[in-house]
This record gives sequence, structure tokens and C-alpha cells, in this order.
Amino acid sequence: MPVVVVTDSTASLPPELADKRGIVVVPLQVVIGADVYDEGSGGATPELVAAALKEFRPVSTSRPTPAALLEVYEECARKGATEIVSVHLSADMSGTFESAQLAAREASVPVIPVDGRQVGVATGYAALSAADVVDSGGSAADAAAAALARASRCRSLFYVDTLEYLRRGGRIGAAAALVGGALAVKPLLEISEGRVATLERVRTSSRALARLEELAVQAAGSDPVDVTVAHLASPERAGLLQEKLALRLADNLAGRDVSCAELGAVLGAHVGPGMLAVCVAPLL
Repeated sequence: MPVVVVTDSTASLPPELADKRGIVVVPLQVVIGADVYDEGSGGATPELVAAALKEFRPVSTSRPTPAALLEVYEECARKGATEIVSVHLSADMSGTFESAQLAAREASVPVIPVDGRQVGVATGYAALSAADVVDSGGSAADAAAAALARASRCRSLFYVDTLEYLRRGGRIGAAAALVGGALAVKPLLEISEGRVATLERVRTSSRALARLEELAVQAAGSDPVDVTVAHLASPERAGLLQEKLALRLADNLAGRDVSCAELGAVLGAHVGPGMLAVCVAPLL
């Protein structure tokens, strides 16, 4: 394995898919009260985070340290990697990319850190595109370029019941959260230039979900796409949206399905229960 792709757990890659594609996943951490958990099935799960938030227990998150990432890079090198592409969520949302940059300086093999300027499933699609290039014999530089190109094409749209969790984590301005609460509106958000941006505000959750569907279809256009619906403690909403999008985007899916997944624990800690997201990722 001359080139290895590394990403972080916020990419929401199913473990079996990451293993199959040879992608190494580095966990971020979730802090609930005084307890610290690695994100993943053996540690911080979406269910654990959703329950803690509903119980008003303090929840925060932590990036992997440069030392932790360096150990991952060195383990890849020990197993035969000659180059590494390290694809991560937006540097404006987390210090993970900075940790990757610092670790890359000390690594015994060349490492190309990639700031995908995205979060969640879109980061996962970027890592998968890098793995596609590696599988076809491409260089680390080519794989990094593919990751950036795929991430730049992704449209990440999401609905939250409240902006309060994002405000607490400093991911959206206090004024936006105040307006949302004062007017009792339902916010639709997107990732724009690496940060959370308010897209629209509507009056009811049913209208919000209808608009999410409309915007996802618009984002897909007529090109072949990958589409994932993600949720936190909202499986019924997610399943309904998945079905509707599958029907409306049938001609765009190029034999694929609209996939449905539960949001990871780290991102879930920042958006809160009831969140629903759609990632539309045109193929390269």
C-alpha cells in the first residue's frame, strides 16, 4: 500500500466500508460530564449523545492531538505506506486539520493534509474519492486533489429543531440563534465556505422538511450523484425523506440508492436531537 488515505470519525464512514477501501479513521472525542469517549461504536455513539443532551448533561467535543495523528501516520508507515493523504473536516469547524498539519511535519513519510471545507458525510465522500484515485494507481497529490474536488462539489444541507446547540458550541452566531428562538422559526442551514450558514427560515417543521427535499433536488441537478440522508434521533423523518428523494432523484443516481445513516456523535453534540441533513455529492 504505497499511498494510504486517513480521515477522521466525523466523516461518518461505516467501519466496514472504511475497512474495505483501506481508509484509516482517526476518532475525535466526546466529553460528557467528566467522562471522555472516543467517537465510535465502542465509545461515544449517537444514542449516548442524544440521551445526554436530552438530560441537559454537559457535552463537548475534542479534536485528536497532533501526537495521536502522528502515531496513526507512523503505524501506516510501519505497515508499508510511502505517502499519506489525510482528509479532514473544515478547519473553521475543528482543529483536526491543524493537528494533521503539525503531525505531518514530524512524520517519517510524506503526508498531505487536506482541509475538505466540509463536515460529516461530505468529508466521507471526499475521502472515498481519494481512495478511488489510490486504487487506480494515482499519487498522493492526485488523491488529495480528487478529495478537494469532490468536497467542493458537495452540497450539505440540514434542518435543526433549534439553533441553541450550535450557538453553545460557537458554530453559529448568537444573534442568529436569538432570532430563531424569538420568532419560533425552523432554520434550514448549509455548509458555506467551511462554516455553518443560515439558508432559510420557515414556520413549521413540515415546511422545513419539504424545503429540504426541494433544495436537495435542485442541488442534484441532472448529473449523476451520491446522496445520503443523515439524522440524529429522528429515524422516522429520515426514512420519509430518504424515500421521497429516492423517487425524485431516480434518474440522477446512476444505479445507486439514497443512503440513510445516523449522524456521528461528535457532530450530533453540536446540532442536537431532531437534526436532519442531506448531502448531495455529484460524481467526479
